[in-house]
Amino acid sequence: MERLERLTAWIRTVLPSPLLDLQPASADASFRRYFRAFCETHNFIVMDAPPSHEDCKPFVHVARLFRAAGANTPEILAENLAEGFLLLSDFGGTTYLAALEADPDCADRLYLDANSSLIKIQLASRPDELPPYDAELLLREMRLFPDWYLNRHLKLQLDADQQYVLDQTFQRILANNMAQPQVYVHRDWHSRNLMLTTQENPGVLDFQDAVYGPITYDLASIYKDAYIRWDEERVLDWLVRYWQAARKAGLPVHADFGEFYRDFEWMGIQRHIKVLGIFARLCYRDGKTGYLKDMPLVMDYLRKACNRYNGLGDFLRLLDAVEGKQAEAGYTF
Repeated sequence: MERLERLTAWIRTVLPSPLLDLQPASADASFRRYFRAFCETHNFIVMDAPPSHEDCKPFVHVARLFRAAGANTPEILAENLAEGFLLLSDFGGTTYLAALEADPDCADRLYLDANSSLIKIQLASRPDELPPYDAELLLREMRLFPDWYLNRHLKLQLDADQQYVLDQTFQRILANNMAQPQVYVHRDWHSRNLMLTTQENPGVLDFQDAVYGPITYDLASIYKDAYIRWDEERVLDWLVRYWQAARKAGLPVHADFGEFYRDFEWMGIQRHIKVLGIFARLCYRDGKTGYLKDMPLVMDYLRKACNRYNGLGDFLRLLDAVEGKQAEAGYTF
């Protein structure tokens, strides 16, 4: 309660009008919490990021960087970095996910808006402005899969042959990922982090972990979304439209769409492997069991992509070997 009292006291000093109410706005997969501050004429979002666990400075830096590029990130109205408090403009409460579930017919408009916003961010890219999404970081993310998904969730230990397959697969994935053109990467560009707004749609959230890395990463995040599935034909259409707009804008996408799509698929494989590990870690380390229900869709994306490309057959057979374990683990929750 002491921290909430300090937060409330700070809010009262920075709001343009008296605080009428303060209510939880949303939770986060990290230690950050968000509140909605109600005033007479406007509402505001307040971010609470305990400095012992979170650093507000990357959020502030990327918010302003992406906003300068033309993306609709929250305006930072006041900051107290020592305490980990930020006062932000409010995009309202409708995520892309909520909007799409309520009215799937709006999908074309929302996804093309997201493409346009992403291209603005990518066009502003400069090396050395954001941390590199290098091979070390990409590999560290994939290692969450054996550590948390296989070992902790499925209680499975790989034998020497299986470990060799995993290591070789990771190296093939990295070879593709690192050969792709590099741009700014939001790193969690999906339906829960894009907000439906009446102007400059979408509102962009959760960008504090942005990096400089492979150009297809954010596309894999949104079009192989862990929280909502679309027919592959629709995804292909949205990807073609992105690719055409990106080429016209001068972004370094592959001149052949087939090669571009292959890069998208291989980038998705890296992300699916990572996300399965992250969801397991959120469950067992942080007690956030709700992410377990999203694992089957991520695994389905992963298996379908691995089935399409040479060099991934052994890894697909490894996934086949753990399928029974996956079903067994599902019954324990």
